[in-house]
Amino acid sequence: MARKSRSTNSASRAAAKAAPSKTAKTRQAAKTLAKTVVKTPAKPGKAAAPSARKALVSKGRTISAPRRPKQKIAISHHREADFKADGLRAYAHYRDLGIAAATHGLARAHVIRMLPPCNPQEVSKLHIHAVDFQMVYVLKGWVKSYLEGVGETLMTEGSCWTQPPKIRHMILDYSDDVELLEVILPADFKTVELST
Repeated sequence: MARKSRSTNSASRAAAKAAPSKTAKTRQAAKTLAKTVVKTPAKPGKAAAPSARKALVSKGRTISAPRRPKQKIAISHHREADFKADGLRAYAHYRDLGIAAATHGLARAHVIRMLPPCNPQEVSKLHIHAVDFQMVYVLKGWVKSYLEGVGETLMTEGSCWTQPPKIRHMILDYSDDVELLEVILPADFKTVELST
C-alpha cells in the first residue's frame, strides 16, 4: 500500500510541476494586462490625470471613439459621364467615387481632371483646407505644386503626397491630360484662400 501511495504522490507532484501554479497564472495575467494599457500623451504644458492618460483594454478590445453609422460598400466604375463641373474648382471636373455617401461623411474620394490649358492667374491661388487628412495620387500627366515647407515640387504619374491639415499650398501648373485621385477626411471641409 505504501508503494502505491508513493507512486500516486510522485505522479501528483509531476503533474503539479507541468501545470503552472495559480500564482504563475495570476502573474502572467497581470503581465498581459499591463501590456494592454494604452497610454495617451498629455497635451504640451499640461499634466493629465492618470485616468485621462490610460484607457484599459478588456478581453483584447480597446475603448474606442463613439460609433459611426455602419459603412456601406462603394463601387465606382469609370464612366466619362461621371466627370462633372460640380467640385471645389471651376478649372476642374470631378468624378465622385461614392465614398462620402458610403461612409456617412467620414471621407471623400474623387478623381480630379484639370481642364486644359492651365491658367496660372486662375489656378495659382494660395489656400488651405481645414481637413484631418488629405492624400493626392497622380493617375495621369503631371502637376507642379507649391507646398509650404517644401517649395515647388513636380509630381508625375505615380507620384503621391499628403497635405497636412491647413498647410499652405497652391497649384502652379499642370499638363493638359492630368488626372489626380484625392482622398480627404472628413468628406465636407472648409477651404480658405489666402492673400499672398
